[in-house]
Amino acid sequence: LGVQAVGYVLAAIGINMHFGYTGLLNFGQAAFALVGAYSVAVTVRTYHHSIWLALLVMLVASVILALILGVPTLRLRSDYLAIVTIAAAEILRLIVNSVRYTKTLGGSDGLQNFTREVEKLNPLPKRDFFFWKQPVQSVVVFVILVGWLLVVLCSLITYFLIRSPWGRVLKSIREDEDAARSLGKNIFAFKMQSLIIGGIFGALGGVVLAIGGRAAAPGDYSTAFTFFAWTMLILGGLGRVKGPIIGGIIYWFIIGFTDVFLSQATQHHLLPRWLVTENNAGFFRFMLSGLGLALLVIFRPQGIFGDRREQAFDVR
Repeated sequence: LGVQAVGYVLAAIGINMHFGYTGLLNFGQAAFALVGAYSVAVTVRTYHHSIWLALLVMLVASVILALILGVPTLRLRSDYLAIVTIAAAEILRLIVNSVRYTKTLGGSDGLQNFTREVEKLNPLPKRDFFFWKQPVQSVVVFVILVGWLLVVLCSLITYFLIRSPWGRVLKSIREDEDAARSLGKNIFAFKMQSLIIGGIFGALGGVVLAIGGRAAAPGDYSTAFTFFAWTMLILGGLGRVKGPIIGGIIYWFIIGFTDVFLSQATQHHLLPRWLVTENNAGFFRFMLSGLGLALLVIFRPQGIFGDRREQAFDVR
């Protein structure tokens, strides 16, 4: 339920809007999250403006990125969008990571010290809170609470949009684009709107991760970010409002549980050393998670809450 879970769930909600409801293969959600994180960090840390202006910059930057990605690709086959988005995410990460823009973007170390205004907004007592025996700082609890409120808000927006005439057009595009076009619908416009909305959700996830972690670093927004968000969505179920939420909670519980279990098991020699040691326990947990995901795809491809009838995609 922590900051990471909130950030990735918001990114997964965005992917659900893209692929779960519209059929858009977006493999670059990390790009939107990076834009969200750095819009806040650069506006506050580098140019010394308020967090409220930074959020406005985040919205504008997300829309611009969606237009840059969507205009040349959304009229083509969906696999072109997948290629462009995954490439764009890596290009943005490498630009942010470059030495040339270190003064503005912080280089490989990223940017820090841009959360003071958020800390002043924190109404909670300035002391650590304990969840069982785990201490959590007051400002982190505040960010988690605000983050889950954002998850609820984005989920409600998705719920009402998808049940509107606009949402029914998205589903028709997902299932048969030519049929939707034959009814006079502007397919390009609807796809672009979906890409923008889902991108804003992903950017909000980046904002939560940056503020909760008190840093915006390029290493946090690699391709693994996108694939983790996809994993949560597939686990919870495509085309379901609660899918990315429950999938995200379960996924991060599994990651956290296996990390602690393998750490303790290797320290007390409960597992054979030819299988796992202290040095590779971190990698081994992702192997177990990948195996579990593969079994899920084989035996229940629609995910926990998904419906096979919702898995009709026009990928032309």
